[in-house]
Order: sequence, then C-alpha cells, then structure tokens
Amino acid sequence: MSNIELAFLMMAVLLVLMSIRIPIALSMLVCGAVGYSMIGGFPALLEYLGTTPVSKFSSYDLSVVPLFLLMGELATRSGITAELFRTCNTWIGRQRGGIAMAAIAGCAAFGAICGSSLATASTMGKVALPEMKRLNYSGSLAAGALAAGGTLGILIPPSMVLIIFAVLTEQNISKMFIAAFIPGFLAAGGYILAIAIYVRLYPESGPRGEKTTFAQKIKSTKDVWHITGIFLIVLGGIYLGIFTPTEAASVGVILTAILAFTHGKMRLDGLLVCLMKTAVSSAMIFFIVLGADLFSVFIALSRLPDLGVELIQNSGLSPYTILVVMLLTYLVMGCFLDSLAMILLTIPIYFPMIMAMDFGIPQADLGIWFGILALIVVEVGLITPPVGMNVFIIKSFDDSLKLKECFKGVIPFLISDFVRVALLILFPGITLGLVHLIG
Repeated sequence: MSNIELAFLMMAVLLVLMSIRIPIALSMLVCGAVGYSMIGGFPALLEYLGTTPVSKFSSYDLSVVPLFLLMGELATRSGITAELFRTCNTWIGRQRGGIAMAAIAGCAAFGAICGSSLATASTMGKVALPEMKRLNYSGSLAAGALAAGGTLGILIPPSMVLIIFAVLTEQNISKMFIAAFIPGFLAAGGYILAIAIYVRLYPESGPRGEKTTFAQKIKSTKDVWHITGIFLIVLGGIYLGIFTPTEAASVGVILTAILAFTHGKMRLDGLLVCLMKTAVSSAMIFFIVLGADLFSVFIALSRLPDLGVELIQNSGLSPYTILVVMLLTYLVMGCFLDSLAMILLTIPIYFPMIMAMDFGIPQADLGIWFGILALIVVEVGLITPPVGMNVFIIKSFDDSLKLKECFKGVIPFLISDFVRVALLILFPGITLGLVHLIG
C-alpha cells in the first residue's frame, strides 16, 4: 500500500470512528498514530509522543483557551443573557419582528463574551423563546432566528474554533480576531435584515412588541454598561495592541467574575462548577489539539497535500473555483459532522493547497482570509439539516416546535449567509481591511 492510499484509508477509518460516536480526539489520535508508525516506524512515533505534547501544550498561545472558556462559563452562569436581551428588546422590540431582531443582537453581544455557538444558542434560547411565543411569533421564525443567532458565537471573537484554527495553522490569534470582527457583525446585520424582509412578506409571523419610552431605553442601556465595558476592554485591548489575547482573556475573566458576583447569581459553589467545567473542556480541547496535530503530521508525511497541490496546478481551474469547491464540501460535511470536526479533518489537506495558490493576496494575509471563510461556512453547518446542532438545541426548549418547521425557519438566514460568503470571497478587503488598518 502506498502512502497516499494509506492516507485515504486512515481518513475513511476516521470518518467511520466519528460516525459511531468515538470522540474526535481519540479517533484522530488513533488514526494518526497508526498512519505515522506505518510510514515513519514505531520508534519515531514514540519519539514524537515523548516530546511534541510537552512542547505543544506549553505553548503560550494555548493558554488563552482555558481563560476564554472560564470567561464564557462565568458569563453563562451570571444571568447577563437576560439583561442583554431585555436591553435589545427595549430598543428594537417595537418593530415588526423586533423580538427576533433583539435576539440576534443579544446573541452577538453574548457571543462577544462567551465564544461558543452552542452556549450562545442555549442561553439566549431560554430567555427569548418564551417571549416570542407569548407574542405569537411563528415557530419557524422564532426557532430560525435563535438557531442562526447562536452561530454568531463561533465567529465573533473570542471563538474557540478560531483559536484552534490559528494554533494549528500557526496564524496570529490577534490578527484572526481582528479579521473576524467585521464579518461577524456583518453576519448579525444580515440576519436582522433577513428578519425584516421575512416579516414584510409574512407580517403575521412576527408581531410588534410592546412600546417603550425613551426613558426606559436609557435605563435598560444603563443596566448593561458593565457588560459593554467588558466587551470594549477585552476586544478593544486586543485590537489596539494593548493586550495580547492571553492578557485580554485574563482581564476578561477577572471582570466577568466581578460582574457575576456583584450583578449576577454567582455564588462560591457556582464558581467551583465553572472551574470544573472549564478544566474538563480545556482537557478535551487540548486532547483534540494533540490528536489533530498527530493526524496532520501523518497526512504531511503521506505527501497527500503535495499531491493535492500538484493536481490543482495541473487542473487548469482557477484558484477561486477550487476555493468554492472546498467551501461547498464544508456545506456537505456540515450535514453529518460538527464544526470542530470539519475544521480538524480538512486543515491538513486544504490549508497547504490554499497557501500554494495565487489569489493575488499576500501570503501573510491568505491564511487569515481562508480561515475566516472556512469558519463562516462551518458556522452555516450548525443550522443545516439533518444535523443542525443549534436547531436541535432550540427545539429542545419547546416540544411543540416541529423539526420541519424549525429547519424551514433557518432558510432566510442561510440565504443571508450565502450572500455574505460571496461578498467576502469577491472583496477580501472586507476581512483584511481592519487587519491592515490596525496591524
């Protein structure tokens, strides 16, 4: 068996292991170890395992992971989601479809602190879904808005998937955060626009909310000044070069903990739960990073990426055509795999191929641009059938919602996503402009 055939075999085995619910970290570690030992020999594998995990996990860049995870846990348990939604609802809830728009805005704000799509969808769904049901919103619009809004947690910094992509591809985390800022808020704006168009076509689906006075709007804004302050300090510090991502995460943890104890529902037992969940999640992510790294080394040794580059160069297809094909494969995989699995499975092959193509973009920017595009398309996988993890989370809060109705509700947001991806492909400056301006 040739090395290329071995690579394809191990990728097939990896997909089978993941399909039978073997943890992705263990699946990648096993497949990577078997492939590595068959190409480089078992002693070489032992040498790798004896040195690489220590150097990988002692990386300063990876220290940002448990800090942002802890920040997200503290934010989730502090009850600030309700305040964010209430403020957004006070300002725009009176509009037709305004409650759904407020949920999108609340998801964007919470995602900027939490960094997890599943947590964003879950916490905002608990708060906003009962309110939309009370005002007789259609189930499809309510579920679609909350499921799509939850995806903002994976794109708006800080994002765990974004950090893992940066670490595995050796990209600058700060620049990745900066590059994700405009696409992230473009996503929120596109979702709000999709709701506005939808309720214009189907007015009964999104009734107007309760009218509020200007004084109530001001008061609600004052109620979330501390949340806004954390957002500005953490991300503003990164964008302005005051903090490294790790330093910003440390500051964010302290500020969020203070907020959780003084304005939220946090107690000492809640803090212990947050620390325990952070430790478990961090261990899981670090294990995933180890498995992904070993699998990536095996794929590189098999020379499969080199074959891919050679085929691309001889295909006569334009780089943009190949990029679109890659992104379409993410949509297909999104029907069966979760977001992290897609990124980890494709990085060893796609990334070297992208870096070998000429898009008229400097090499230093190319990896960042592709990373944001890949992340956005992976984000779409969170709301596409038949998996659509965010859709299932929202449905779990209301048994009266039908799955078909929920997936129907995400269609306007999928259209918005496709338009946004097309814009980012055609105009890379949308992604890279802020990086150049600040960097």
